[in-house]
Amino acid sequence: MSSPRMGRRSPTPENSSTAPKASFGQLMPYLLEHKKVLSFVIVLSVIGAAASLAQPLLVGQVINRVSAGELMGNLVWLLIGLVVATALINGFQHYLLQRTGEGVVLSSRRRLVGRILRLPISEFDTRRTGDLVSRVGSDTTLLRAVLTQGLVEAIGGSLTFVGAIIAMAIIDPVLLGLTVLVVFSAITIVTLLSRRIRVASRKAQAKVGELAASVERAISAVRTVRAANATDREIKVVEEEAEGAWRMGIKVAKISALVVPVAGIAMQVAFLTVLGVGGYRVASGAITVANLVTFILFLFMMIMPLGQAFGAITSVNSALGALGRIQEIIALPSEGEFDRDLAPLAVVDGGARGAVKNSPVAVEFLDVRFSYPKLVLPVEEDESTTDPTARMSRAEKARIKAGGAAGEALAEEAKPEIDAPEILKGVSFSVAHGTRAALVGPSGAGKSTILGLIERFYDPGSGEIRLGGVDIKALPREDLRAQIGYVEQDAPVLAGSLRDNLLLGSPDATDEQCIAVLADVNLSTVLERSGLGLDAPVGEEGVMLSGGERQRLAIARALLAAPPVLLLDESTSSLDGANEQLMREAIDRVAQDRTLIIIAHRLSTVVDSDQIIVLENGAVVGTGTHSDLVKTTPLYKELAKHQLLV
Repeated sequence: MSSPRMGRRSPTPENSSTAPKASFGQLMPYLLEHKKVLSFVIVLSVIGAAASLAQPLLVGQVINRVSAGELMGNLVWLLIGLVVATALINGFQHYLLQRTGEGVVLSSRRRLVGRILRLPISEFDTRRTGDLVSRVGSDTTLLRAVLTQGLVEAIGGSLTFVGAIIAMAIIDPVLLGLTVLVVFSAITIVTLLSRRIRVASRKAQAKVGELAASVERAISAVRTVRAANATDREIKVVEEEAEGAWRMGIKVAKISALVVPVAGIAMQVAFLTVLGVGGYRVASGAITVANLVTFILFLFMMIMPLGQAFGAITSVNSALGALGRIQEIIALPSEGEFDRDLAPLAVVDGGARGAVKNSPVAVEFLDVRFSYPKLVLPVEEDESTTDPTARMSRAEKARIKAGGAAGEALAEEAKPEIDAPEILKGVSFSVAHGTRAALVGPSGAGKSTILGLIERFYDPGSGEIRLGGVDIKALPREDLRAQIGYVEQDAPVLAGSLRDNLLLGSPDATDEQCIAVLADVNLSTVLERSGLGLDAPVGEEGVMLSGGERQRLAIARALLAAPPVLLLDESTSSLDGANEQLMREAIDRVAQDRTLIIIAHRLSTVVDSDQIIVLENGAVVGTGTHSDLVKTTPLYKELAKHQLLV
């Protein structure tokens, strides 16, 4: 039985429109990680600004000397030297900013991946994989634009801007006043537009995340989709998400496009104003031609940093929109942070391994009750509507529309929040050290949930679970899981090689040990199949292996770690009779002095267990050996009868 796809919902809904807004202060830690390089870049910006500001002054001197018929001397060479030096400084500064931008992306990805892979399992129950992948890939990339598209350059440019203002004020305060009036109007407009850019960018990135999630969903199940002749319907679902991302991208483009003309118009108006009024003042003798030319050059130097500032505003607001989605995940508590309010860790000689080894009881459940937390459905931007389907994503609407009567029923019953039933209802049992226990019962009885609770993927609502007599909440999760081998029902295989999969839980295992454990589970033929041995690729999700081979590889991975407690969830369901017998023999060999808890629908695989625990509707209805349960437990007798065991 697989665990229901439900779990604790994150503090903020998954939908993009309600993702928290990031502030510039939250962006600063990413930048301060590279403060030495950025400080050097700022110094280069100051030097470059000084070199740029000196150029109009030299041009003015050249014009004055030419007008007076004097020799220019080294002024021309000095001017050329300043131009070349400014270009070299700008080029080196650009390289440093690009490199630092990549560093910001790297550090943000490390931080985000580190948080995602430590989130409670319940978060993965309610979040779409593609959306999480999009946050790591697409959202983090936007942080690069903060550095590469003007922020630090705007800092240096601000020095040029201030220097140009001062020089223009000295040359002609009247022309400066007219210029400042035009520029201030442009700045006001851009500031108003920037607020809309941040909101639109955040929503656009969220739409990209929804698109990635839909693509990941379709690709991961492509064989099922093809077999069900649902390719066209899935394409339509993905196209719906693609169109949503396109519409939000167009919205961002429209708002951003307004910023560029504002900067251009401001420059043109300021230039024409200075040219017209300045020409009149030259004619009236208020200023000289050299002063007018110098003023115009300073005007361009003032406008260029202004354009950089406008670009910085746009890029920073786009980055803050993406940062909001990144911070939403980083702000979620990790699995370990849920343990902060628990009692201090128990002092056990030898830790969890010592507890399991020294206690006569390996695993014990005491009146355990558990419900998967409420499932909150993703909602659309407009939450005021009472129409249930209006509060769902476009992809969900498309599936409902394509789903016939079932889809209509889903639309009728869709609510923002769904209460989950109680899965375990006061479950109590104990498994002695070194024995084999089997969990049996109909689907939905809570068998897989019990294994998930032992692994602490979830914590019970009430009751206590003990490992070696110690409450598992009082043990570090890493220490707990190091003592437990867990083979899931769907036998997941990671993309990579056979070695990669085997070393996942036993990184120090030798090649000889890996080969031996593969032989134990009858996978030696896979080693010889490609000639690559342990380096043989298994494909995405183990697609190059059969279902039975994937299951055997997952079991081999657990056997190689040789933990004191081994949990097997339908571990032989995909195996034929011969391989099942080989698997049972392999498990028997490693079961010496170890505790096994096995879930099986085929009772023939567990009839020789030391203890069989029968579950029905989340409660234990019988415990004992096969011969005992056939006599005392009607449900078990019925199951055994259907499988011709009585």
